[in-house]
Amino acid sequence: MVNMVYAVVGAVFMVGMALFAFLKGGKPERMGAGAYLFAWFATIVMQENSGFRGVPIGMFAIDLALLTAFVAIAWRSRGSWPVWASGLQLIVVMSHIMILTGQPVSMASLYTVMNFTGYLIIGCITMGTFWAWQNRKAATAHLGRNS
Repeated sequence: MVNMVYAVVGAVFMVGMALFAFLKGGKPERMGAGAYLFAWFATIVMQENSGFRGVPIGMFAIDLALLTAFVAIAWRSRGSWPVWASGLQLIVVMSHIMILTGQPVSMASLYTVMNFTGYLIIGCITMGTFWAWQNRKAATAHLGRNS
């Protein structure tokens, strides 16, 4: 039951921050939040269908696709948050590779790293959204004074 409380709080946090990105962010922030939410929901579906057994090839593919999305956003964006999000997502992909290659590492520690980096990634998106929003607000105020 306690584990369920953490999952609900985490879900509310992620959806709330994504909503903030959709409402106040620019195109890169909306694309990043959309890709992140899509990957999050796809991972939940993948976990339910696999019954948490076996090697998580599907989750690896989802995380690899999310890494590709963040790299594409970083390629086109002026902000620095997509680079940070890409680096954090690369840690998740490397954790999957460690699992797939059978490295002698605690599975619990790898899953902890994967979950923790998810919160850091949504933090990157949130900070990018905040700065994009503030830059737009400052540009609007500057144009208003010069008119």
